Amino acid sequence: MVDLKKLQKEIYQNKVDKGFNVTDVNKEFCLTYGEVAEAYEAWRKKKDDLGEELADIAIYLLGLSEILGIDLEDEIQKKVYKNSKRKYEMIDGVNTRVKEFEEESER
Repeated sequence: MVDLKKLQKEIYQNKVDKGFNVTDVNKEFCLTYGEVAEAYEAWRKKKDDLGEELADIAIYLLGLSEILGIDLEDEIQKKVYKNSKRKYEMIDGVNTRVKEFEEESER
Protein backbone atom coordinates (compact mmCIF):
# COMPACT_ATOMS: atom_id res chain seq x y z
CA MET A 1 0.00 0.00 0.00
CA VAL A 2 1.16 3.53 -0.72
CA ASP A 3 2.24 5.66 2.23
CA LEU A 4 0.43 8.91 1.40
CA LYS A 5 2.21 10.83 4.18
CA LYS A 6 5.58 9.97 2.68
CA LEU A 7 4.35 10.61 -0.86
CA GLN A 8 2.93 14.00 0.19
CA LYS A 9 6.36 15.03 1.49
CA GLU A 10 8.13 13.70 -1.63
CA ILE A 11 5.80 15.66 -3.90
CA TYR A 12 6.40 18.84 -1.91
CA GLN A 13 10.18 18.30 -1.97
CA ASN A 14 10.08 17.77 -5.74
CA LYS A 15 8.26 21.10 -6.09
CA VAL A 16 10.96 22.78 -4.01
CA ASP A 17 13.80 21.04 -5.88
CA LYS A 18 12.40 21.97 -9.30
CA GLY A 19 11.52 25.55 -8.36
CA PHE A 20 7.76 25.15 -8.54
CA ASN A 21 5.34 27.20 -6.44
CA VAL A 22 5.09 26.30 -2.76
CA THR A 23 3.77 29.59 -1.38
CA ASP A 24 0.87 30.84 -3.51
CA VAL A 25 -2.11 28.79 -2.35
CA ASN A 26 -4.50 30.50 -4.78
CA LYS A 27 -2.29 29.50 -7.68
CA GLU A 28 -2.16 25.88 -6.47
CA PHE A 29 -5.97 25.70 -6.28
CA CYS A 30 -6.21 27.12 -9.81
CA LEU A 31 -3.63 24.67 -11.15
CA THR A 32 -5.48 21.79 -9.45
CA TYR A 33 -8.72 22.96 -11.06
CA GLY A 34 -6.93 22.99 -14.42
CA GLU A 35 -5.84 19.39 -13.92
CA VAL A 36 -9.43 18.37 -13.15
CA ALA A 37 -10.50 20.02 -16.41
CA GLU A 38 -7.76 18.14 -18.30
CA ALA A 39 -8.90 14.83 -16.78
CA TYR A 40 -12.49 15.57 -17.75
CA GLU A 41 -11.43 16.33 -21.32
CA ALA A 42 -9.41 13.11 -21.47
CA TRP A 43 -12.45 11.16 -20.28
CA ARG A 44 -14.87 12.98 -22.57
CA LYS A 45 -12.67 12.49 -25.62
CA LYS A 46 -11.75 8.92 -24.64
CA LYS A 47 -8.02 9.74 -24.60
CA ASP A 48 -5.46 7.22 -23.45
CA ASP A 49 -3.95 9.59 -20.86
CA LEU A 50 -6.92 9.71 -18.46
CA GLY A 51 -5.00 7.80 -15.79
CA GLU A 52 -2.09 10.22 -16.04
CA GLU A 53 -4.44 13.18 -15.74
CA LEU A 54 -6.06 11.66 -12.64
CA ALA A 55 -2.56 11.15 -11.22
CA ASP A 56 -1.84 14.85 -11.82
CA ILE A 57 -4.91 15.75 -9.76
CA ALA A 58 -3.72 13.53 -6.90
CA ILE A 59 -0.22 15.03 -7.09
CA TYR A 60 -1.57 18.56 -6.90
CA LEU A 61 -3.85 17.64 -3.97
CA LEU A 62 -0.99 16.04 -2.06
CA GLY A 63 1.31 18.98 -2.76
CA LEU A 64 -1.33 21.49 -1.72
CA SER A 65 -2.00 19.50 1.44
CA GLU A 66 1.68 19.62 2.37
CA ILE A 67 1.83 23.36 1.69
CA LEU A 68 -1.18 23.83 4.01
CA GLY A 69 0.10 21.42 6.68
CA ILE A 70 -2.81 19.01 6.24
CA ASP A 71 -2.30 15.25 6.64
CA LEU A 72 -4.37 14.23 3.63
CA GLU A 73 -4.11 10.51 4.39
CA ASP A 74 -5.67 11.06 7.81
CA GLU A 75 -8.35 13.36 6.41
CA ILE A 76 -9.28 10.82 3.73
CA GLN A 77 -9.58 8.03 6.29
CA LYS A 78 -11.79 10.17 8.54
CA LYS A 79 -13.99 11.21 5.62
CA VAL A 80 -14.40 7.66 4.31
CA TYR A 81 -15.51 6.57 7.79
CA LYS A 82 -17.89 9.53 8.09
CA ASN A 83 -19.41 8.79 4.68
CA SER A 84 -19.90 5.14 5.62
CA LYS A 85 -22.13 6.21 8.53
CA ARG A 86 -24.40 8.45 6.45
CA LYS A 87 -27.77 7.22 5.22
CA TYR A 88 -29.18 8.13 1.81
CA GLU A 89 -32.59 7.68 0.21
CA MET A 90 -33.82 8.30 -3.31
CA ILE A 91 -36.15 11.32 -3.08
CA ASP A 92 -37.72 12.67 -6.28
CA GLY A 93 -35.04 10.90 -8.32
CA VAL A 94 -32.16 12.37 -6.29
CA ASN A 95 -30.00 10.34 -3.92
CA THR A 96 -30.39 12.51 -0.80
CA ARG A 97 -28.67 12.28 2.56
CA VAL A 98 -31.32 11.74 5.21
CA LYS A 99 -29.14 10.93 8.22
CA GLU A 100 -25.86 12.55 9.20
CA PHE A 101 -22.88 10.90 10.84
CA GLU A 102 -23.23 10.24 14.56
CA GLU A 103 -20.42 9.56 17.01
CA GLU A 104 -20.89 6.53 19.25
CA SER A 105 -21.00 8.85 22.27
CA GLU A 106 -23.95 10.82 20.81
CA ARG A 107 -26.29 7.82 20.87
